[in-house]
Amino acid sequence: MVQAVVGANWGDEGKGKITDMLAEKADIIVRFQGGANAGHTIVNNYGKFALHTLPSGVFYGHTTSVIANGVALNIPVLFEEIRSIVERGVPMPKILVSDRAQMVMSYHILFDQYEEERLGGKSFGSTKSGIAPFYSDKFAKIGFQVSELFDENLLKEKVQRICDLKNPLLEHLYHKPLLTPEGLLEELHGYRQMVEPYVCDTAAFLYQALKEGKSILLEGQLGSLKDPDHGIYPMVTSSSTLAGYGAVGAGVPPYEISKIVTVCKAYSSAVGAGAFVSEIFGDEADELRRRGGDGGEFGATTGRPRRMGWFDCVASKYGCRLQGTTDVAFTVLDVLGYLDEIPVCVGYEIDGEVTTEFPTTALLERAKPVLKKLPGWKCDIRGIRSYEELPENCRNYIEFVEKQIGFPITMVSNGPGRNDIIYRQGETAR
Repeated sequence: MVQAVVGANWGDEGKGKITDMLAEKADIIVRFQGGANAGHTIVNNYGKFALHTLPSGVFYGHTTSVIANGVALNIPVLFEEIRSIVERGVPMPKILVSDRAQMVMSYHILFDQYEEERLGGKSFGSTKSGIAPFYSDKFAKIGFQVSELFDENLLKEKVQRICDLKNPLLEHLYHKPLLTPEGLLEELHGYRQMVEPYVCDTAAFLYQALKEGKSILLEGQLGSLKDPDHGIYPMVTSSSTLAGYGAVGAGVPPYEISKIVTVCKAYSSAVGAGAFVSEIFGDEADELRRRGGDGGEFGATTGRPRRMGWFDCVASKYGCRLQGTTDVAFTVLDVLGYLDEIPVCVGYEIDGEVTTEFPTTALLERAKPVLKKLPGWKCDIRGIRSYEELPENCRNYIEFVEKQIGFPITMVSNGPGRNDIIYRQGETAR
């Protein structure tokens, strides 16, 4: 059985916690896309962690963590992450790295920084992790695949070709120091030494695991609205954030993905540039940011303050539909307990007309939120473990959102810990 855990919105929905929770009953957890440009925050018995490349199920001794072919693999970041969790008492995880994964090179990170610098006020709000240059090179067929690390003759020829391609840009567009074949070869040799013990054909490993009836969890990064095809283009990431891409990015048959858990926050947040219709500002945003998450709403990778907003039914319905959602996990609901009234965005007004369908970016930039206010519950709901024990107004809020988005909310998270979860049974919107 294959389950996917993915995001409905801009990322930062709480996928790490949900993956960590579901991983208890999984055998294998797979990262299938993206790189170290976004983080998943996890709170468990070992402490609080921000993971960037390691799958969020890495804290269980019985699991195997797979870095699959679709990942933008930053090898030094991966190994620093392994070191940092082991130092804090986490047992050394079992890790497999796809021989078909491609590597983020140091020059990808430099080009990302140089381009954001060149664009100035028109930048994309990149995390400067090298992701867009990495995927550009992957699709231009000039990236370095992990398997190529073990072919010295190929590496020597390829590093020269990379210098011939990249140095004119560095010299004439960015006016920065040039690359050298010797420097690139040294970098690649270092990566080979680090990653060699973990490399295998992970797609073959997963195929065999499925034949043996093992449980596999696919962990997505970011959310539907950051997908390069279906998101708020061009303010998107460079790999598909959808569960459907899990089949490609992990190398598993698409028909094996039988459950798609799409994570939605009970309010909205985003890091980076792009249209954000339900965004709030000033003291109202500061208060929600301060109370949000576990220790406040700041990016797990960048530390940047997240942009804050009310729950967006239009964006979330769209995001869940694209994911092929079977279950919605509704997170950080406990944060909203301080509010007398809770605004919810139920539609977009664009050029005088109201729509509940998520539009393309040019129209989205002109959209104004249509808000409906729901009564708050004005109490702390942490520690509650059954749905019936939640305050009536809290249940009304969940059921209102469920009806608006049209997908069943089967899990409600009411705290940062692994056990702060309410499994919901009975009537659903589906």
